[in-house]
Amino acid sequence: MVAKITSGASLYGVLAYNRLKMDEKQAKVIGSNMILLSEGDPTRLNIHWAMHAFEPYLAANRRTENPIFHVSLNPHPKDRLSEDELREIAREYMEKMGYGDQPYIVFRHDDIRRSHIHIVSVRVDRDGKKIGSAFEARRSMKILREIERKYRLHPAVKGQRMDDFHELRKLDYSAGNLKQQLSSIVREVLSRYDFPSIKEFNTLLNTYNVYAEAIEGEKDGRAYHGVIYGALDEQGERIGVPVKSSRIGKDVGYDSLQRKAADGSERLRKSPAVKRRIMTYAADAARRSLSKEDFIRKMEERDITVFFRESDKGRIYGTTFIDHSAGIVLNGSRLGKAFSSNVFEELFNDPKADRKALVAKMEDGLRSSDGNEVKLKHDDSTVPWTEIVQNATDALNIFATGLENQPIPIEEWEEMQEEVIRRKQKKKKLKKI
Repeated sequence: MVAKITSGASLYGVLAYNRLKMDEKQAKVIGSNMILLSEGDPTRLNIHWAMHAFEPYLAANRRTENPIFHVSLNPHPKDRLSEDELREIAREYMEKMGYGDQPYIVFRHDDIRRSHIHIVSVRVDRDGKKIGSAFEARRSMKILREIERKYRLHPAVKGQRMDDFHELRKLDYSAGNLKQQLSSIVREVLSRYDFPSIKEFNTLLNTYNVYAEAIEGEKDGRAYHGVIYGALDEQGERIGVPVKSSRIGKDVGYDSLQRKAADGSERLRKSPAVKRRIMTYAADAARRSLSKEDFIRKMEERDITVFFRESDKGRIYGTTFIDHSAGIVLNGSRLGKAFSSNVFEELFNDPKADRKALVAKMEDGLRSSDGNEVKLKHDDSTVPWTEIVQNATDALNIFATGLENQPIPIEEWEEMQEEVIRRKQKKKKLKKI
């Protein structure tokens, strides 16, 4: 069983997403805790009632930026669990994660080839205290291993990827119901990934045969802007009539995407390790790859999809990295000149290129990505970066380490690194004394 935990600021957004799945007959409520969802029928969801039940907890602490807790629990494809079993697993999981006394709703989803559950709760208790989230991913994996043993479930296989369990289907234009497919894919992508621009969001959507286009202009002296969504065929060509975002909902409109992009940019600013993870694996894959296809395949092994934009003559003029584990989409130019499309064009399309020099440039870019020093939060002292991660190989070892060989989440990795720095600083102070 695999868990995907996300945090958010919009309770209405996550409830509306699950309600949409219910309206499309792809989901249903199978349980709840300390909450009345509707009058009479406990399997229905009245969003207004649910919002009202969560409000006292959210009102008790307005300082927490992302108070919404949303987790999907995905059983192995061979496990066939009844609703009672799924409900009990959800209860046990939430209790052990520290949410046993919190209000939450359990949804069963059937929008992919196997049933899985989504649980929605809040990270703030009734007294306004934030539920502890330290090493959350590690605790979650430990709990799931216990649940697997208790219910005799298939264990999460070493190296198995999240999207093997929780996959998103590509849009199928021939199936009809275009608006519903677009709505489902766009909302799911928004819930899973961060991005610093609508352009990068569009590249991500392209992998699911969907495109997004921002429309801006002026009419009668007044500026206007909006977004349209449409379908792509298997060759990446637009097909059919696009749909205005207003027909889907405000949460996928222009203003919402701009706010989402701003949040993505802020995440990059606060968490430079997000970029370093991609850079580390890209430098390693480039060193070991003889072709573009081989590079793409090696990056896929790290759960990172690489999207090269090419001209009719095969020249690479754009590169985008989609990190599924970290849940972020970045153009290569954001990683620095060493990872730009020009470098990959030379690396894979120029037979006279100095491959060793190009890879060395990537590794130099990695080493200098955070400067020569790492700044400590709430501390003016600094520690040389080389004392933490000596080279790209050390970085790979750090990222590969984790319970059950699962990748460590970016935020947890940064916490571990800061702890290393604190210990080094403490040792230095002791020596001075």
